[in-house]
Amino acid sequence: MRRRIVALVAGMITLVVLAFAVPLALVIRHNVYNDATRRAQDETNRIAVFLHDYPAPTNSQITTYLKTVPHTASVELQDGTVLGSPPPGGVTAATVIQTGVDSGFQGQGHDPGPPQPQTKAYHGGRVWQLGVFNPGGQSLTVVRVYASDNSLHSGETGWWILLGGSSLGLLLIGIGLAELMGRRLVRPLVRTAETAQQLAIGETGARAPTDGPPEIAEVGRSLNRLADRIDELIAEERETVADLSHRLRTPLTTLRLDAEALSDPAEAERVGLHVNALERMLTAVIHAARRPQREGRMPSCDARDVVADRVEYWSALTEDQGRACSVSMPDGPVPVRAAAEDLAAAVDALLENVIAHTPEGTDFSVTLAVTDAGARLEVGDSGPGIPEDADLRGRSDRGSSGLGLDIARRCAQGSGGSMTIGRSAADGALVTLILGRP
Repeated sequence: MRRRIVALVAGMITLVVLAFAVPLALVIRHNVYNDATRRAQDETNRIAVFLHDYPAPTNSQITTYLKTVPHTASVELQDGTVLGSPPPGGVTAATVIQTGVDSGFQGQGHDPGPPQPQTKAYHGGRVWQLGVFNPGGQSLTVVRVYASDNSLHSGETGWWILLGGSSLGLLLIGIGLAELMGRRLVRPLVRTAETAQQLAIGETGARAPTDGPPEIAEVGRSLNRLADRIDELIAEERETVADLSHRLRTPLTTLRLDAEALSDPAEAERVGLHVNALERMLTAVIHAARRPQREGRMPSCDARDVVADRVEYWSALTEDQGRACSVSMPDGPVPVRAAAEDLAAAVDALLENVIAHTPEGTDFSVTLAVTDAGARLEVGDSGPGIPEDADLRGRSDRGSSGLGLDIARRCAQGSGGSMTIGRSAADGALVTLILGRP
């Protein structure tokens, strides 16, 4: 957009400059030509005055004087002798201009004033001719000055260069001002567009600038009001989810009591495990719903710290069951685009899946590696494996509701990655989470 503004302003300035420069160039051409012709006419007059006022000048004196004239100048005497440099083509008084007695100086006492040379176009230029009588009025001398068209227009180049330089300078100044104006207009728009993109990816704390031209500032204020409203709606939604989850605790408590009242201890234990899993899920939902709003929809965390913490948490149970755990993680931080609580819930779900669905003593491994896209988390075991569709939410398999793997899958997809289920090197289950970079 800034380039379009600069191009538009530059085009307008160019039109304005041309509108003034072209007529001014024609005026310069006309004035330079008129000045040159006036100088040639004055030169003719000065030669005539010299011949009229100087007492009986010799031919050598006349020739010396003619050399001081800038243009081609000559004097034709009464006897036909031509002194100086005559015009091209062998011009004579008869062939160029017939000069009568009234067109030049006359005798003393009858001087009509400054002489008026006659002029006409001749041989690619102009020639000025003036007849001069001696004081006695008997001898006629013809003065001629010739100037080519090139010499008459020779003074135009300097003026045109000055005009072109001034026009170019004005154009550059205009482009510079247009660039500054374009930046002043575009910079707030660019920042507003960046804010809109941040809001689109979940950075609800981003705000647009409200400076610049009034219209652009109003766009920024409107976008900020929209962002504020989004924050309010997200907060209301989270609070609603948390309230609904709290309401489920009462029937959950009743369900726990009913499970404990079962006469079959094995059945009571089985139902109790499901109740405990459901309670953990409710607690996670409440905690996630009331996560600080400043995290936005795309928080981040150090996956290495989270995975290490959850492996340490489950280590007491795995050691008690005689499970050997192989852990491989990078030495440095591994930032991923996921909240620490969500990633911890995903790791807990995967480790709990290993413990719940493999015999005691089954070995498992946890591997965290850095990738170009972010990170890769693998949890594998040497147990019986997992069906390919076990991550479908609500699917029941070996007493599992499928919620654990669904939590892990949603965490991976929320970070911009994915989850896959395959076979480990020990022919057991291998769950891989691809986590995006923040």
